[in-house]
Amino acid sequence: MSGKGYSIVFSSRTGNTAELAEAVREALQEGTCEYFGSVDGDGNCDCDTGCAGDGDRNGSSFGSSTGTIPASETLFVGFWTNQGVADRAAQKLLEQLKDRKIFLFGTAGFGGSEAYFQAILDKTKAFIDDSNTVIGTFMCQGKMPLSVRERYVKMKEQPDHMPNIDAMIENFDKALSHPDADDLEKLANLVRETVGQ
Repeated sequence: MSGKGYSIVFSSRTGNTAELAEAVREALQEGTCEYFGSVDGDGNCDCDTGCAGDGDRNGSSFGSSTGTIPASETLFVGFWTNQGVADRAAQKLLEQLKDRKIFLFGTAGFGGSEAYFQAILDKTKAFIDDSNTVIGTFMCQGKMPLSVRERYVKMKEQPDHMPNIDAMIENFDKALSHPDADDLEKLANLVRETVGQ
């Protein structure tokens, strides 16, 4: 990273993407985090945790009071998947970025297929201005709220339920363990390779 700092900004509805964001922070050189926090519904940053290293934000004024986007050259942007693409808060943030290096990472309740993950990433990249450079990507499956499974079970009880409802329930159960230790290790290794650490 040539001594330049970075920021980690993420949107996480159920905690899965926040878990990935922590793995990104732990994988990078201590003391170079300029900002670590979540994105609000308007695509503004809302720092909810101290940054790595000395715990400050290097004097920068980020957060919900200003709605400022971190000035770091390199941004790690995390999202959760909604209808096959990054959630709206993450989309709004990505649309505002110019002349940055961006590493995208995200979670999806449905998964297991690299082709599916790549389709999500491709749709998400459409929100990124051409002045930016995407330096890396990572996707993995993420657990869903129990209410989703309960809805599937109720749907299965209907006489004219969808033919793939059993597969949907099976996918839900498979997702419960994700992101797992293997997912987090893969992401950390990819981040280190990308930034040359």
